[in-house]
Amino acid sequence: MQVQEVQSLQNYLRKLFMTDKIILTFPKDADSPAEVSIGQEFIGVIYRNFEEGEISYDFNMAILPEDLQE
Repeated sequence: MQVQEVQSLQNYLRKLFMTDKIILTFPKDADSPAEVSIGQEFIGVIYRNFEEGEISYDFNMAILPEDLQE
């Protein structure tokens, strides 16, 4: 993922969820996902997909049963 893509995704998520606390961390290498946090709390990853000449992004957020207890 390129720096501009990560910045664009971060801006999109901030606007969509109406918070500037969303932070995307640039992946360590081109094939790794960007990490998504809200403040200091890691919430998921975004993968870049390139299929049939089209680019898309998948946001993956795991929710554990103990997270639901709070």
